Amino acid sequence: MGVTLQTAMVLAAGLGTRMRPLSENVPKPLVPVAGKPLIDHVLDRLAAAGIRRAVVNVHHLADQLVAHLEARASPATTISDERDRLLDSGGGVLKALPLLGPGSFLIHNCDAIWTEGATSNLAKLAAAWDEDAMDCLMLLAPAETSLGYHGRGDFALDAAGRLRRPEPQERVPFVFAGVSVAHPRLFDGAPDGPFSLNRPWDGAIARGRAFGVVLEGRWMHVGDPAAVTAAEGWINSQHER
Repeated sequence: MGVTLQTAMVLAAGLGTRMRPLSENVPKPLVPVAGKPLIDHVLDRLAAAGIRRAVVNVHHLADQLVAHLEARASPATTISDERDRLLDSGGGVLKALPLLGPGSFLIHNCDAIWTEGATSNLAKLAAAWDEDAMDCLMLLAPAETSLGYHGRGDFALDAAGRLRRPEPQERVPFVFAGVSVAHPRLFDGAPDGPFSLNRPWDGAIARGRAFGVVLEGRWMHVGDPAAVTAAEGWINSQHER
């Protein structure tokens, strides 16, 4: 059990509708939080975790994002171009599979950042990954302490760490933190065109092959301007300690 992950898929092609007006003239991944674009928060964390290569999909205001990525040295970035057709989260990963290679890889949203606890959360994911037993492994944050999240939660975990969805009207303790490990077989039988990652995840849950690891630290969902302000306040308060 455990794997050395070297490749990540960074989901950066969304329209950033909820981030307007901040995303009207720049793509959402370039919106700064605490002086650093969202995508640099992600890529810096990936580089620190030993990820050597990131495949980044682009669509909205793509030229700006491509130019920004060209100025980065680590991790090395490859563009998965969705300018002609936005493919949603699942379709974007499916399109990029030939660029990601045959092994397991990380999938990372651009609007998920966090403060670490005692252990690197990406290292926890890699250590917990069991390719024989799992098709996907999600990083989960406690819903009650997450910044910028207001909902009933996304998942519960059983004693073995397997995921389940909430029942109608049920409150569950964990929210998806925007990062997961996946094996390419997660996308076996996936349709062409746009589809959400929820589709292959639900298949893995039904097969008993979807698992979760709980994040240490505090997770921030930076999906709209108010969440940017809240995240900046939290990050700055930590630096002042």
